[in-house]
Amino acid sequence: MTRMPKQYDDDDCRVICNMDVDGMPWHDRRVRREKRANRTANEHEGPKMTKSETRRFTWYAVSAGLLIVLVFAVTWVLFTLFATQVWFR
Repeated sequence: MTRMPKQYDDDDCRVICNMDVDGMPWHDRRVRREKRANRTANEHEGPKMTKSETRRFTWYAVSAGLLIVLVFAVTWVLFTLFATQVWFR
């Protein structure tokens, strides 16, 4: 069962601007199918990381995020202390 597009009362089926532009991914569906067919199951973009490299990469990413959070938290605490002890006195 195909889905019928909505019909609007003020639609006269004229095309104001054709959005089917050459070079866009949706322009020619055959190109997408050919690219997908040309890929093999073992093809990948680059070398895969080992488990230890993945763990180390994840640990460094999490620690960098925590460092950023720590810097913001310390800045906020110092600002609050400055505002309550010095600024508002």
